[in-house]
Amino acid sequence: MGEFSSEAEFTRAVAPLRAELRAHCYRMLGSIHDADDAVQEALLRAWRGLPGFEGRSALRTWLYTVATRTCLDLIDQRGRRALPIDLGPSSEQVVLDSAPRTDVAWLGPYPDPPAGSYEQREAVELAFVAACRHLPGNQRAALLLFDVLGFSAAEIATMMETSVTSVNSALARARRTVSAHVPARTQQQTLRALDDARLHELATGFATALAEGDVDRLVDLLTEDVTWSMPPLPHWYRGRAAVIEFAFAVPMTRCPSWRFRLTSANAQPAVAFYLGGSAAVPHEAWSVTVLTLRDDRICDLTSFLGAEHFPAFGLPASVTP
Repeated sequence: MGEFSSEAEFTRAVAPLRAELRAHCYRMLGSIHDADDAVQEALLRAWRGLPGFEGRSALRTWLYTVATRTCLDLIDQRGRRALPIDLGPSSEQVVLDSAPRTDVAWLGPYPDPPAGSYEQREAVELAFVAACRHLPGNQRAALLLFDVLGFSAAEIATMMETSVTSVNSALARARRTVSAHVPARTQQQTLRALDDARLHELATGFATALAEGDVDRLVDLLTEDVTWSMPPLPHWYRGRAAVIEFAFAVPMTRCPSWRFRLTSANAQPAVAFYLGGSAAVPHEAWSVTVLTLRDDRICDLTSFLGAEHFPAFGLPASVTP
């Protein structure tokens, strides 16, 4: 294609779009690692396919076309990702020494996107991304391309090689499914109603309560119907009593020493936890815990266990006392 004389020139042209393509691929796939693979593959496909592109649409549209098709191929290969709440009912009592499930493709956290629209930040919230896992690939793509990215039904039909009627039908079904799985009030709406001091108090209070074994402080931060899940562990807990029982029995009692750093994930407040054998030794990366809020309390805790999540957040693998 005459517009780009070299691959280096093409790479420079697409560089400003990489971050939003990465966010789109994460929404499609539910994993930052899969999203990075998809972006890399999509840009390679886009470069190789430039002779057939012939400037028939904007470069951004062409890249989203290739990225979406790449994600649909990956969905077919790898299946949908899940959270523990998708697999079965909550545990009625504390499960000690729970083994990770390696036969499940787990949903993962997403480091905060660059400054973007309000709608784009809502669209990486954990509840929305999790709800999208319930959609077939074509419905997921139509919803994200139309409602989040603002492409028209006609553009999406061309991108997905289908009809406008099919796109509108997929959109209607996707919206019904997603609305059944997300709360009426988004996290962005909730966060706007809270000042920075209260957000800091919630995140720091939760982390400090675990580190210091302060049950009373933890109780004050949680809603009555709070949930806590810890992928890749299959067990999860619902209700303040069950969550407090688990917190006391495991992280407050069985884990010798915690350190933490405040961060954000999925456009929500989050805490990166580090675990050590004692207060005097280095603490190793343990989990990125995303806090979902209702009013000014924590209504859901999702702890993504594993050091593999930390590099995407720019977090160190260990911290010293």
